[in-house]
Amino acid sequence: MDILSKINGFLWGTPSLILLFGTGLFLTIALKGLQFRKLIYAFKLGFTNQQESSQAEGDVSNFKALMTALAATIGNGNIAGVATAVTLGGPGAIFWMWVVGLLGMATKYAEALLAMKYRVKNDHGEYSSGPMYYVERGLGKKFRFLAVAFAVFGAFAALGIGNSVQSNTIADVVKDSFAINGWITGIVLAVLTSFIVFGGIQRISTVAGFFVPIMAVLYIGGSLLILVIHYDQIIPAFAMIFHYALNPVAATGGFVGITVMEAVRSGVSRGIFSNEAGLGTAALIAGNAKADHPVKQALVAMTGTFIVTIIVCTMTGLVLVITGFWDASGGLISGAAHDPSLDGGALTSAAFASVLGKAGEYIVAFSVIFFGFSTIVGWYVYGEKCFEYLVGTKGIIGYRIVYILACGLGAVVNLSLVWAFADMANALMMIPNLVALLLLWRVVVDETNDFFEKHYRRGEMRKAS
Repeated sequence: MDILSKINGFLWGTPSLILLFGTGLFLTIALKGLQFRKLIYAFKLGFTNQQESSQAEGDVSNFKALMTALAATIGNGNIAGVATAVTLGGPGAIFWMWVVGLLGMATKYAEALLAMKYRVKNDHGEYSSGPMYYVERGLGKKFRFLAVAFAVFGAFAALGIGNSVQSNTIADVVKDSFAINGWITGIVLAVLTSFIVFGGIQRISTVAGFFVPIMAVLYIGGSLLILVIHYDQIIPAFAMIFHYALNPVAATGGFVGITVMEAVRSGVSRGIFSNEAGLGTAALIAGNAKADHPVKQALVAMTGTFIVTIIVCTMTGLVLVITGFWDASGGLISGAAHDPSLDGGALTSAAFASVLGKAGEYIVAFSVIFFGFSTIVGWYVYGEKCFEYLVGTKGIIGYRIVYILACGLGAVVNLSLVWAFADMANALMMIPNLVALLLLWRVVVDETNDFFEKHYRRGEMRKAS
């Protein structure tokens, strides 16, 4: 564990933070703030029935591609991950989550655009995409080492961040809420996962399209209820978030205090865990979408980052700050002391229960189950695409078996170890992907200009007539 902590301290050090922020900022400037200017249009593309031309090719609709990506992204990073961020980095970590999320929208846009442009068809007639393909096809064979590195790290990361972390958090909350042993939860999850992943991308996207809206409404609804009950504490909570983003949290009593760098590191690492902007995962599913221009699916993909970070993570963060559950000494607002041994999803569950009673505990419990399971299913697509790039479609069956076993085992292993492994895998995926995005930025800008100067204006003129 100490070795993993040291590795993560290095991987998530200043150079990685500069690379992550720098890429998001650079792409935001190069695209002239596209994620802000075209956000409404992007939501319209993703959530309304858009008529694609006969030239549009793909395996699933824009909506299903977004739902599959959200299924993988809206996971326990939004519940347990935010709780971990605020306990390690204080309320200020939420601010740095916002920053990395807003800049990350441009990053995710670029990932999805390149995924669509450089996607290929595999032996099964399905589209395959991801950083592996836009590195190899966009940058050439001499950069193939970056493609291989991403695929290797991605295949392993899927077993951790998208699988074991989720099953572990599900088992933890199920045990606290329903007194069911972790090994039982692990077996159930493994069986359900095997049924879905053996159905392929169509079954996975269908399940995601059904569950994601339900689980989002459940969790956001519970969070909004708490905020309505304590509406007078919302502004003080935001004031704390902004204050501690740039100021250390002082040590009081048994509380050791938190530095600004800890707030930045926790907010960025957990922000990336929750919205995945910069990891390249969006590119692994975006290429399956039906669209007649890469920009369309890229716009849809970037809305996922907004939904996850600005909406879902903010809800969790505000609830933790308002209830005081970010601070074992009782917090600076509510003053209600709580069990300092709580962490992750159990901490968020306790925060909800402190206001809504048993109903709040059940809201978080079922959200963790739905969020976590949908992430396990969605991340399988990511892991499969990476593994397929390395060994071809014939080796997929072996990866499926390993993935299912990891799902079951993840429910009973040490939580701290799993989180540490997930942080390491995130960084190792992120670095080769961000390097590729910086090298291919001109392609992203050219494709964007092509769409908005030709296709977008033509479509708007047709609507006007």
